[in-house]
Amino acid sequence: MIEHPAYDVAPWSLRESELNFDVLPQSESVFALSNGHIGWRGNLDEGEPNGLPGSYLNGLFERHPLPYGESGYGYPESGQTVINVTNGKVIRLLVDDEPFDLRYGTIRHHVRELDLRAGVLRRSCEWVSPAGRAVRVRSTRVVSFQQRAVAAISYEVEPLEDQVRLVLQSELIANEEIPRVAGDPRVAAALESPLQAEENSASGTRLRLVHSTQRSKLRVATAADHRVEGPEHTTKISSESSDDVSRLTVTAVLDTGQKLRLEKFVAYGWSATRSLPALRDQADAALVGALDTGWQGLLDQQREYLDDFWERADVEVDGDTEIQQAVRFGLFHVLQAGARAEERAIPAKGLTGSGYDGHTFWDAETFVLPLLTFTSPRAASEVLRWRCNTLPVARERASQLGLSGAAFPWRTINGDEASSYWPAGTAAFHVNADIADAVVRYVAATGDDAFEKDTGLQLLVETARLWRSLGHHDHAGAFHIDGVTGPDEYSAIADDNAYTNLMAQSNLVAAADAAERHPRHAAELGVTAEETAAWRDAAAAMTVPYNADLGVHEQSAGFTRHQVWNFTATDSEDNYPLLLHYPYFDLYRKQVVKQADLVLAMYLRGDAFTLEEKARNFAYYEPLTVRDSSLSAYCQSVVAAEVGHLQLAHDYLGESAMMDLEDLENNARDGLHIAALAGTWTALVAGLGGMRLFDGDSIRFSPRLPDALSRVAFRLLFRGRRLRVEFTRTSATYTLAEGEPIEVLHYGEPFELTTARPVTRDVPGYQHRPEPSQPAGRAPRRRHHPA
Repeated sequence: MIEHPAYDVAPWSLRESELNFDVLPQSESVFALSNGHIGWRGNLDEGEPNGLPGSYLNGLFERHPLPYGESGYGYPESGQTVINVTNGKVIRLLVDDEPFDLRYGTIRHHVRELDLRAGVLRRSCEWVSPAGRAVRVRSTRVVSFQQRAVAAISYEVEPLEDQVRLVLQSELIANEEIPRVAGDPRVAAALESPLQAEENSASGTRLRLVHSTQRSKLRVATAADHRVEGPEHTTKISSESSDDVSRLTVTAVLDTGQKLRLEKFVAYGWSATRSLPALRDQADAALVGALDTGWQGLLDQQREYLDDFWERADVEVDGDTEIQQAVRFGLFHVLQAGARAEERAIPAKGLTGSGYDGHTFWDAETFVLPLLTFTSPRAASEVLRWRCNTLPVARERASQLGLSGAAFPWRTINGDEASSYWPAGTAAFHVNADIADAVVRYVAATGDDAFEKDTGLQLLVETARLWRSLGHHDHAGAFHIDGVTGPDEYSAIADDNAYTNLMAQSNLVAAADAAERHPRHAAELGVTAEETAAWRDAAAAMTVPYNADLGVHEQSAGFTRHQVWNFTATDSEDNYPLLLHYPYFDLYRKQVVKQADLVLAMYLRGDAFTLEEKARNFAYYEPLTVRDSSLSAYCQSVVAAEVGHLQLAHDYLGESAMMDLEDLENNARDGLHIAALAGTWTALVAGLGGMRLFDGDSIRFSPRLPDALSRVAFRLLFRGRRLRVEFTRTSATYTLAEGEPIEVLHYGEPFELTTARPVTRDVPGYQHRPEPSQPAGRAPRRRHHPA
């Protein structure tokens, strides 16, 4: 999309200078607003045309039966799908009885802008109706970070040439018609009119609808109120309501120079347990608070919130203007996905669309939480608290599988496993270690001892128990974890997946260490000295497969003896992604990698490899990795930078950054790839910046730049301090903006950083290595952008 001339490359906004119906669904995703609790897709104010209507509440879903040709023990019985809840965005306009519909008449001017500093979506349009009446429409939309149940719209209309009669219809609409879901008819049935009416009302300028879901038994209340400004002698207001539509109608006759302005405030509330009166009152109370704040007050609060965020999270990139825009776009959308989730999951598409059924995966802990941990740590802790709240379900799932501890789901909304594909839904146990890794990172980065005691310890203990029961010691004492699926979804049910084993190893050690730090809390969880000793024994004996003949680590035991996929025969873009054109049976038994697996392990468990091992492994797996997943490019960028392939690191950084802005996966219409957006930050901060945690309470950097970039600077939070790191190809400057003195390491050399003065260090040269090749036709696009 961004390559289209209608889209500008700007450092602090995404601006569309003309309406393109051919990319309307994609634009609805990139212009989406949310706060982690409410999500509004960037649909046009008038509701039509649209690609995918979308109003979402985090955690609100409907159940549907899961399809099985042959059922089996332990298969999940029902799936979960996010639903389109009551739409509060719609404001319809009639100009002399002619609907304001951009498919008709003449568009003189149409601009939409997502302002990343102000946190609003602005729209300006000049339109001439088929009858020749010209009007200007301006609107601004906000989903509040400060008032999490509230969203609002300012809508203004003025005639440009002649007197006109205007009718505005501000609506709450439930059970909108949405595009038919391809594939499983059970899902389509669950999404067809998923909301059952319970109450509706319209009084004065206030509207309300209350609905519930049939299978998941969730109740949602939506309320709206308005402020209207227009010529007093011609402006009239009325309202009406029915089961699925509550409407305020405003009529006015305007002369040239006069304006009709509507401020619309919308509040949502949902619950699985609260009564209808209680939920209705909850939405009304949120609405009263928004009205008291007022439109300008909401805008001021939004700007204040984002000013603080950018002060602690901004990234500056000199030399590639597209990546500069993209990294801020990504930071903004990741913040929107998690800022006010508050003990809810972060879906893979955030609240920007219904892709992946609104499920959360391991993406959240491994890809999204690192960014939030170092920029918005409270949001990261809330996601982990949600995982802790789902422990009873995860323990039950582990018991069902004959295992100890907890087995967290591969994909879910409420904590129940929702995948009907058992090699992923059951065998991808690495999600347990991913959650544990997120706990360890959060505690190390924040020093939040209270969190570790009341939340983190439970997660570490229960995940460690699963690994001890899932794996086994062989006759020689080595510890193996067999029959699992790692991150690479083109390999399944493998023995000793290196990523899984290395992450489980860290999990076991971290659980034992945490139990020793908090013996009383550990005892309450039934942890004994014998149990922690068994965890340490398993970790010390963990098998990490290695092919000595090739001098590389194996993705899983025996992987390197598999036949290499015939990439020459599949070098056409029409054959990708492979999963849509070839059977999994064939993919599983060949050397072909969907998404970086061992390479991801080399980043997250870098301590387990020497630099030379990383370089050899990277060179071996690059020609096998087809990147049929948006999760791959960022970690390939990180490791490429570490082993000295800086041009390739820049290329992969660009792919992660442009994943949605260029719609590289051809599914941005269903929502954004939140993990890839977060990965852009990681590729810059951990890749080019070389950031790693060191011994728990220190942080280290090894910055380096590719030729096309002249400067990178980023801000982050670490243990209550605000840091700024700026580097060029020759030097790096470290600044402590706020907080107590801290030890920082630059290329392994420690120094004390204080608020008194920045510290500058030289950036050493690096070893240039021959660049590895990629599968035919799958190399990332080269980036050679001037400053």
